[in-house]
Amino acid sequence: MNTVDQRTALEHTAHRRIKEVLGLDGNADRLSKFYRQWASTYDHDVVQYGYCGPLIVAGLAAVVQMAYLAKERAATAILDAGCGTGLVGVELERLGFRLIDGFDLSEEMAEKARETRVYRDVRGDVDLSVPLSGYSANYDITVCCGVLTLGHVQPDRLRELARVTRPKGFIIANTRRSYAEATCFADEVKRLQDAQVLVLTHCLNDGRYVAEEDAHYWIFRIPEKASSPEV
Repeated sequence: MNTVDQRTALEHTAHRRIKEVLGLDGNADRLSKFYRQWASTYDHDVVQYGYCGPLIVAGLAAVVQMAYLAKERAATAILDAGCGTGLVGVELERLGFRLIDGFDLSEEMAEKARETRVYRDVRGDVDLSVPLSGYSANYDITVCCGVLTLGHVQPDRLRELARVTRPKGFIIANTRRSYAEATCFADEVKRLQDAQVLVLTHCLNDGRYVAEEDAHYWIFRIPEKASSPEV
C-alpha cells in the first residue's frame, strides 16, 4: 500500500470511529467501552478529522480571563469537563494557565490526559450525566469541549457545570450545529437563564469545529447569587 493509500485508509478509519461514537445513545457503559478501545489512537484520528475545537475553546478561555477576571492567568482555576486525552488542557497550558483539573468518563482517556503533565488533577470514571461527586464551585472557568454532542450528554447537564463554577465565573462550551438543533439546546439555555442559573454572555455561531461541520461556541457567566441548580 503506497503512502497516499495509507493516508486514505487512516482517514476512513478515523471518520468511521467518529461516526460510530456519535451514533451511541448516551449510555455511559457503552461510551466508556468505546473510548477505552479508542484511547490509543484518538489524538491521531481527530487530527485526521480536522478537529480544531480544543484550540478555539482554550483561546476563548484566555480572552475571558483577560477581559473579565482579576486573577492572573496562572492563578485562574479551570475545570476541563470531559477532558478526553487532554487536548484542551495542552492548549490552556500553552496559553499560560497552570491550575487545570480534568475529568473524563473513560479512565483510559483520563490516563492519556495525565501523561500530558499539564493537569493538576485528572479523574477517570466520572459521568457527567449524573451529579459530579466530589466537585463544588471551586473553578473560575469550566470548559467543556466535544462533550455536549450527539450520542453523549444532554443539554440539561449545563446545570451541573454551573454548580461547579464559582459565582461570577464562566462556562465555555461548544455544540455541533446538528446537536444544538436536534436537542433544542437554545431552549435549555433560556430555561437556565430564566432560573438565574447562568447568563449567556456570548455565542459564536457557526465557528470552525471539524472538517464536515461547524459548531456554536457558548460563553456563560454564573450570576453572583446563582440559584441552586437542580440535578
